[in-house]
Amino acid sequence: MDSDKRDDDWARSVLERLALEALVEQRRRRRWGIFFKFVGFGFLGAVIYLMGDWGASAEKRAEGRSYTAMVSVEGVIDSGSEASAGQVIASLQEAFADPAVRGIVLRVNSPGGSPVQAGMINDEIARLRGTRPDLKVVAVVEDVCASGGYYVAVAADSIYVDKASLIGSIGVLMDSFGFVGAMDKLGVERRLLSAGESKGFLDPFSPQRASHLAHAKVLLDDIHQQFIKVVRNGRGDRLKEIPEMFSGLVWTGERSIELGLADDYGTVESVARNVFNAEEVKDFTQRRNFAERFAQQFGANVAESVMSSLGRVSLR
Repeated sequence: MDSDKRDDDWARSVLERLALEALVEQRRRRRWGIFFKFVGFGFLGAVIYLMGDWGASAEKRAEGRSYTAMVSVEGVIDSGSEASAGQVIASLQEAFADPAVRGIVLRVNSPGGSPVQAGMINDEIARLRGTRPDLKVVAVVEDVCASGGYYVAVAADSIYVDKASLIGSIGVLMDSFGFVGAMDKLGVERRLLSAGESKGFLDPFSPQRASHLAHAKVLLDDIHQQFIKVVRNGRGDRLKEIPEMFSGLVWTGERSIELGLADDYGTVESVARNVFNAEEVKDFTQRRNFAERFAQQFGANVAESVMSSLGRVSLR
């Protein structure tokens, strides 16, 4: 009997100890749970505070982390290139929408391209500057800023160059080929059917007509005058015109400052530091991925093969 009683007492003691330890562990978990909940709510509150729009506080934070935005216009300005109006305009719109941007550098390194694409970029810069008059746009030229590239640059408040940069080429050209002589030698006859007296305008396989040539010169002169007007509006009284200024010639960066085509020497970094007082430069240039580049370039090549027979008008 005594042995059975001792066994019962021992079992009861073990069960009581286990129950007590379970209760202590439960209380410990509850305390830690409350602690982590407080930490979690505190973290969530901090995130909401930082992400919220708190008026003047947000403006102060933006001022504390302000930077210079950079948008690149690199290469030929064409609908199928990285310097297309769509790509450049989207980049500029994003930069203008950022309250932390103190100034925008338009980094230009382009020999020119489509007058339509360049004109669209120029127009959009003017529109965006009207939405934020306090935000200046400065064009910084690297190797070359010619024709369509300069058409874009004159939309900026000022233009900075290197002394050896190539600036200008304010002119328009239309290029195509004529194969009539080669066809005569090969004995090939051109059979062109069209409705409309001038539907075969500048057809490279037909003899060039004087009326078509005269009309092409009118087209080129109209676009040239548009280009000249944009340059004069953009540069204003800074421009020191000489007879050769709008002839299509290019000048060095040093000479371009003398002519008023540019304002001063500078780089992206020096403009960010000395003009905008915001040394940090953030690149807003939007770039397509490989699949997008391939698809658009394929379409552009097909279109170009068709248009090349009619002649291309370009600011190059």
